[in-house]
This record gives sequence, structure tokens and C-alpha cells, in this order.
Amino acid sequence: MKLDLILRNAEILTCDPARPRARTIGFWQGHIAGLDDEIEGLDAAEVTDLGGRTLVPGFIDAHCHTPWFGLGLIEPSVEACGSIVEVLSVLRAAAERVRSGETGEEWLIASGFNHTVFGGVFPPLADLDAATGDVPLFLRHNSGHLAVVNTAALRRAQLLAPDAPNPEGGTIVRDAAGAPTGVVEETAQTLFQRLFQPRPLATLERALDTATAVYASQGITSFTDAGVGGGWIGQSPAEFAAFQRCAAAGRLHARAQVMPVLDALRPLTGHANDHLGLGLDLGITGGFGSDDLSLGPVKVFLDGSLLGLTAAVTAPFCRHEHGPGSAVSENIGYLQGDPDALRLAIESAYRSGWPVAAHAIGDRAVDLALDIFEDLQARFGRNALPNRIEHASMVRPDQLPRLASANIAVTPQSSFFGYGGDAMAASLGPERTAWTYRARSFLEAGVTVAGSSDRPVADGDVRRGMQAYVDRLTGSGAVFGPESERLTHLEALSLYTVQAAAATGAAGRKGQLKAGLLADAVALSASPLDVPALTDLSIDATYRGGALTHTQLTTQEAFA
Repeated sequence: MKLDLILRNAEILTCDPARPRARTIGFWQGHIAGLDDEIEGLDAAEVTDLGGRTLVPGFIDAHCHTPWFGLGLIEPSVEACGSIVEVLSVLRAAAERVRSGETGEEWLIASGFNHTVFGGVFPPLADLDAATGDVPLFLRHNSGHLAVVNTAALRRAQLLAPDAPNPEGGTIVRDAAGAPTGVVEETAQTLFQRLFQPRPLATLERALDTATAVYASQGITSFTDAGVGGGWIGQSPAEFAAFQRCAAAGRLHARAQVMPVLDALRPLTGHANDHLGLGLDLGITGGFGSDDLSLGPVKVFLDGSLLGLTAAVTAPFCRHEHGPGSAVSENIGYLQGDPDALRLAIESAYRSGWPVAAHAIGDRAVDLALDIFEDLQARFGRNALPNRIEHASMVRPDQLPRLASANIAVTPQSSFFGYGGDAMAASLGPERTAWTYRARSFLEAGVTVAGSSDRPVADGDVRRGMQAYVDRLTGSGAVFGPESERLTHLEALSLYTVQAAAATGAAGRKGQLKAGLLADAVALSASPLDVPALTDLSIDATYRGGALTHTQLTTQEAFA
């Protein structure tokens, strides 16, 4: 037997407790053939000497938004702006390119805005109009739960009138006189998106190619895209086709599990005894596909965000400078629909075979998710993949055993500590901050915790994500929540490997380096268990299925 590739002279951290370390690993036909003595005496078509580098399982980002991230890389972005004046300058130049016909678009679609960077200030509508003129603007907020529009966009959407109604689960923010401010929250974004969507598949393919090349350069070999096909998070009803086309053309540089949003499902017709509800044509459900590209759970939004103060919480936010449209002392956020209607829609998808990933940020939304999942699992059993609570940001102590008992996976994001930790702590107060973006208490309770980024909402570099789980430092240098929630380096690594594999239904196929599993691995410049700062590690090579998707290895090393 001749292997395809042998990597030798490496410190291999397998994340397999039965065999934690090794020095040599062999790949064959996209899988791991064995370690050390298991491949002793075997030859390979290629042998690489890793020169003492550390090899770990390929990183898994269990919750990100790849088309959205990729679009932000190829379209105008204000993320690097240090002031509102700079934001307006970027928008002015981008609007001129639209006006000249250079972009081929009628709308100026931009991303990267975060009002917390500017002390909670949004650009005044008059200033936006002065910068963009007659070009309709849709400026995505980094959270995804807000957007900024100009008067030209409001006019096209016929929302300038003071009595224009808010959609269910969203708000067109207005001033005291009833005039729109240019800020739109949650589902209100769809009133504008439907005017410039669907985005062309060729544009989405370019976005996926660009985004997943970044993933590979950061050691990410698998990801779960958290919502395509509809709602304010989707880009096109045919969005999955862009993933398929990229995969077929070799332009999808990491394995993709893709969640359709609940809005993309529709009523199924079948035998009366099948009791089908909502689904995709032909009865296809989550879990369908290959290791390279598959369907994940269906994604449903139960509430909003902590930074936007639209998360559904049981007690009012204690911050006095609330987000746009929020009451000063009585704001408890809101659910993105009537609870009974949400329950019925989720049940309809679940009994058709769809696992469910429920976006729940506030503890009131987590209560609703738990109630629904416990009931559905008791009545209909488990579906192909684990049910999940996306973010599970604020989880009360009494909710922990319920999560563990129902085997519900959670995807909190450590990247939010630095990005918005200080603002979240101010709006929640000390007691609730201690419940927010848990880590160790999830693990100790027996809850599956998947490493994830929510990119582009926050930083998607796994090295920085792991470091944030270790130190939990906010932008001001304070520790977010209790220090007891901090993780060790090994525990942080496990979130993006073993735990993420389990949460995505791939335990036993990836997340560890052992015989029979997919040959997904990352060569690091040093051991993540030994370096003072995980952010100092460099990604020297990324292997997906035994093939390089990124490398900094020299030719001499590759053929040593």
C-alpha cells in the first residue's frame, strides 16, 4: 500500500484522548491512514518534513455568514473608518462609482458599520443624503441586525411617510416627529433588500471563492453557514447553487454545511401518513449532501442582538443610552414573531425531518427555544443532526441543565468580548454579564459548545477566538464575566475541533486526527499548548482531505 502523503517530524496534537500525541501521520484518499506505528514501513507519493511544527485537527467555524463576509471583501466597506466623517467620505466615493455606472448596480451596498466604534452615534440622515444623493444606500451594520439607509432608499421602499407601518419583528426607527432617521432594525431590513436582491449567482460565487480562501489561510477546513435563501440574512433564493458551483469548480476552499433559513422552506405535499409540513422540494432535509457540501439544520430567528438591544430578555436592559427606538428603562427587546406562530412554523419544519438551529440571544428567547425543542424531541424524536441554539448568549443557571439534558448544542462567540464586551456589560449589569457568553460552565454542565465566529459580525480568526476564550478580555482590558469562565488552551482548541464537529453532526468524521477520519489538519508554527499568546501562532499549512489549501512551506520542506 502506498499512501498519498506522509507528514513527519511534527508534534501532532490529535485531540483524541486515546492517543493524544504522535510524530508522523499518513493520508490516503482524503482520509487519515494512521499515525506513527500504524503506518510504519509504508511509503507515500509525497513526504513532507514539518520541521517540528505542530499539527492539529483542521479548525471548524460552526457559525459564520460566508456570502455576506465575501461580499464585504469585494464591495465597499467602512470597517477601517475611524470617524463618521471618514464613513461619509467612503460612501461619497462609492456612490459616485455607482452613479457613473462603474459597478453595474443601481444601489450602493456597503458593509462594515458599527455605531459602537463612534460612541453609539449613527450618521445623520441629512449627512448621508449629502454624501450619496440620489443613489439608494444600504449600509449593513456589523451585527447584521441593523442597517443604515438614505432618503433615496426610503423613497424607493415607500417608507418616508410617518405612518408607514413597521413589519413584524422589525422597526423603522423614527425621531420624535415621526420622520425616519435612516436606521432600520431586524426584519425591517428586508423592505429594502427585496429591492436589490436576489444578488447574481456570479457575484455570490466570487464572494464565496474570496471568503473561503481567507478561511483556508486561517486554518479553517470546515464551516457552517448560518442562514441562506431568504429573510434579511439571505442573498438569493437560489443561494445554495452558488455553493454547488464553487464546489464543482474547486473554488470552495473549505467544507461547507449550509443552513437554509425557515423563510426558504415551503409546504410539502406527500402521503397523509407522512405528516409533512414545511421543507424543501423532494423532501430533502438537513444532513443531505457530502463531506464537502451538505445541508445543515434549518435556521430560525427568535430575537435580535445584545449590541442593538433587540435581544429578548426577561428583565429590562439597565443601560441608559439605548439603541435607536428603544425605551430608556423598560426595554426588554422583542421576539421576531408571535411565540405561538414561531412554535408552529418550527414544528412544521421539524416533523418534516429538519433539525433546527434557533438564533436566541436573550434569556427569554432561550426559554422559548428550550420549550420548543424539549416538546418536539419528546413528540417526534431526534432528526439527523443535533438541534442547536445559535449564540445562546445569555443563559441563566436554571437553563444549563435543560440544555444538557436535551443534548442541545450551543454556539457562543468569544469574539464578542473584545468587539462589544464593554457595551454588553454596561447594558446587562454584573449578575447577567456572569451568565453571558459562557464557556467553562457550559462544558461543566455537559453542554456541547461549538467554536464559532459569527463572521463578519465579529473577528473570524480562530487563533484570536481561542485566545479570547482563554483571557476573556474586553476592549478596555477588563475581564468579561467571571474569571472562572476562562478556558485552558487545550479546552479552547477543543471547541474549534472536537466540540464543533459534534455540534455539526460530524463527530466520528472530523475534529480529531486518528485513522479513518477526514484528512483535515493545520500545521502551526508552534504548539498552541505552550505559547503565551495563541495569536502569535502562524498558519504554515492547511490540509483539507490531505490536499493543501494554504501553505507557507518551502519547496525544500514539501519534498524533504
